[in-house]
Amino acid sequence: MQMPDHSRHPDLRRRRFRPIPVRLLVPNVITLLAICAGLTAIRLSTEGRMELAVAAIVFAALLDGLDGRVARMIKGQSKFGAELDSLADFVNFGVAPGLILYFWQLHELGNGGWIAAVVFAISGGLRLARFNATMDDPNKPAFAANYFTGVPAPAGAITVLLPVYLAFLGVPRLPAALIALYTLLIAFLMVSRLPVFSGKTVRMRVAPELVLPLFVSVIFFIALLIGYPWYMLSICTILYLLSLPASLKSYRNHERKAAALANAPAGGVAPSNPAPPPFAPPASGPDRDERPTRLN
Repeated sequence: MQMPDHSRHPDLRRRRFRPIPVRLLVPNVITLLAICAGLTAIRLSTEGRMELAVAAIVFAALLDGLDGRVARMIKGQSKFGAELDSLADFVNFGVAPGLILYFWQLHELGNGGWIAAVVFAISGGLRLARFNATMDDPNKPAFAANYFTGVPAPAGAITVLLPVYLAFLGVPRLPAALIALYTLLIAFLMVSRLPVFSGKTVRMRVAPELVLPLFVSVIFFIALLIGYPWYMLSICTILYLLSLPASLKSYRNHERKAAALANAPAGGVAPSNPAPPPFAPPASGPDRDERPTRLN
């Protein structure tokens, strides 16, 4: 096989091996760390160290929320990074939680428990594929940018592990069949058309007088998460599930407002044939004659 001769085209060689800016590498390194955390969670679950496995999933979720924001801050977005992030989300928030639940309790159901774990993992992959396919949909209304379609994969992974958090708190375990049904429910919410508030378009600017209280609040939350992880994860998961109906209601309100604006007359001009008042007297006989007028 004859190799291409680059000596005649030195510019082609330089373009192929041109240096890559470091700002494009930083978000990808964070994503790779998240993949390492997800794979480590799978290994820990096979060894029966469930607390560390769940902690690795939570750590992967924190890294997932960090890499995109870092990429936007340093302008390090790239097509490669987007594809790598989708792969990481499928492994960390689809495959890993499903396997953790299977090795934790779903294995008691045999094939039924394995089916529930596989359905959850596949739902995570389908959810990510739909997100990538509809990201640049021009037909989406403007207000739809504030909402996800279906529960996002990281939130689904944190939510589906709620029975594990409760077990760590000493709550008696539910039957494996109920755990499987709960897993399938979260999988359905991930692939559903349920609008879920995203918060991505919320303004990131903070008033100067609120900077210090914000720092204290974040540090306080992290301290609670480290000191009482299973309490905090359980409370946050339950509050998130309770917020889903509110997200649907908010989306419906925006949808009705957008429909009303679309049906409103342009510029506030009144229609050419307004309807008569409800108590207007009936028109007289000649005015109601529908025959054409006589031509002169």
